[in-house]
Amino acid sequence: MEIVGLPTDYDNYIWVIRSKADAKLAWVVDPGESHRVIPYFQEHNLTLAGILLTHHHYDHTDGIVDILATLGNAPVISNQRGPFKLVSQHVEAGEVISIADHDFEILATPGHTHEHIAFYHPEALFCGDVLFTAGCGKAWHQSAKPMAESLIKLRNLDENCWVYCGHEYTYGNINFAAIAEPNNPDILARQAEVKRKTQQGIPCVPERLSIEKKTNPFLRFDQTELKQTLLNQNKIFENFKADDNGNLYASLRAWKDSLDQTGCLEAGLND
Repeated sequence: MEIVGLPTDYDNYIWVIRSKADAKLAWVVDPGESHRVIPYFQEHNLTLAGILLTHHHYDHTDGIVDILATLGNAPVISNQRGPFKLVSQHVEAGEVISIADHDFEILATPGHTHEHIAFYHPEALFCGDVLFTAGCGKAWHQSAKPMAESLIKLRNLDENCWVYCGHEYTYGNINFAAIAEPNNPDILARQAEVKRKTQQGIPCVPERLSIEKKTNPFLRFDQTELKQTLLNQNKIFENFKADDNGNLYASLRAWKDSLDQTGCLEAGLND
């Protein structure tokens, strides 16, 4: 399969999956805007085979109405438990669907939203806003435990697969990773590479899961050194359990959120 990333007016990615067996068929993942997708399909004379939707947030769905109206009716494939009304093909965790002549497994990945799913093939993971390159999404209006469990589930996938996430946040994420694990040489090497790419306008998404497992703190909160750091930060709380991944994730997420508010994670790009 061929996968093309369409950047949006903000920091989202819309992914187009093209079939090599039928060069005119293509699928779209999480189209938050239509004015990027429609010209691409028209320029390449593509037929819309379907829309894959990881979750209902507007920046992943706002382009769907115009895309269907312009490019023709096609299935909108997602979890039926979400509030988005235009889903026409409901899928459940464990199901396998054919996309661009490849079998993708549906994974339940609640945490960012309650109905969030991912589309997984050993070569490609479309994970929406659960896992980001060098980071992860926020757990909106939910407890931390489902998000922690979803991240661990994704960590256990084939490490050679490429992570196609929903946003380009890699620069700030890897800068936080270097703060969380300052003694991790893989993180420091990736930090330098991400800075170079970002300065040159080169996307840092996708990335291999093997790299994420070495450098993404949100896939590492239960690893010895980072876990101890989080325990030391929270030792004043009597109910902070060392064996509770939800606690570890929530502590790590709160730490990053506090630094996000200062702007320090996005600084230094022009140095």
